[in-house]
Amino acid sequence: MQLRLDALGAHLARGSLGPLYTVASAEPLLQIEACDAIRAAARAAGYTEREVVTVGPRFNWSALAEASSSLSLFAERKIVELRIPTGKPGKDGSQALQALAAAAAQGDDSLLTLVTLPRPDGDMKKSAWFTALQEAGVLVAIEAVERAALPGWIGERLGKQTQSAPREALDFIADRVEGNLLAAHQEIRKLDLLYGPRALTLDEVQDAVLNVARYDVFKLSEALLAGDAPRFARMVHGLQGEGEPIQLVLWAFAEELRTLWRVKQAADGGKPVGAVLREMRVWGMREKLMPQAVARVTPALLTRAIRRCAALDKTAKGLTRAAQDEGMTGEVWEDLLAVGLSLMGRSSSLAHRGRQIQRPTIHSN
Repeated sequence: MQLRLDALGAHLARGSLGPLYTVASAEPLLQIEACDAIRAAARAAGYTEREVVTVGPRFNWSALAEASSSLSLFAERKIVELRIPTGKPGKDGSQALQALAAAAAQGDDSLLTLVTLPRPDGDMKKSAWFTALQEAGVLVAIEAVERAALPGWIGERLGKQTQSAPREALDFIADRVEGNLLAAHQEIRKLDLLYGPRALTLDEVQDAVLNVARYDVFKLSEALLAGDAPRFARMVHGLQGEGEPIQLVLWAFAEELRTLWRVKQAADGGKPVGAVLREMRVWGMREKLMPQAVARVTPALLTRAIRRCAALDKTAKGLTRAAQDEGMTGEVWEDLLAVGLSLMGRSSSLAHRGRQIQRPTIHSN
């Protein structure tokens, strides 16, 4: 059985716990909170003993069987937590997990097993062991909180501590905690400690909240496809400040441009955009954003942007004239920003605005 995260609380409140829970997520905060809720419900149901087993290199899977079969003299019920950080148990692990699922299906209420995994990818979802875990127990697959949903998520969290804030304050917090829900949680809790249960002002939020965003190279394309110029500028400067290799950023950016170019060519040739995206295996948020980007750009604009990315890659590798020959400054990060903004019909005047919220870069001698 699969449960959404927002349905887990009601499931646990019914008091009838299953023998096997699997919590899979790329969001550490939400995974921790879901596991805490399951543990609390288990303790209330008399599961007084707990053992944690973490799968690492050359892990001996007999350790799981031993943990699952042994109770202390003073406990009648036990929680066994199995943590698989890589999500790749291997052949022996696959067999052990299928055996675990088969045992759980027998309904032994003296043992509750809690398995934690990273976000399921396609291979994991197709594996026999993952299917067995899902069929024998409860699967809580937690999706990431996307940037567009982050202000609402922050507002909901503030509401739980009897606080509220105007939309511009929620956007302000979201800009500074993007990609880092653990930091978002800390900032929200800090607002509770500082101001107590009441409505907050934008000035109060700005005074309290730090810039703790973590920028993901592969999320840069989402800002590009959405035409979100301020976010794009913020992310470019954030990646630069965090010391991300410019070659990796350029590669990921150019790959997205090439994908966009191919989709544009097919769409201009009369093929439905949705069909093209399925053929090219473009999924998730990119699938949602790609049609508006296709409508916004021209083949000529994309061709020029791709050519400029190639020149910037050469400049980053030491051929300093390459970018200048394409009419750029040769300052690779700033030129990358200008290329992205040109695809949104915006000027690079947003560069300063993007820099204003970044952490200072520390240079070593």
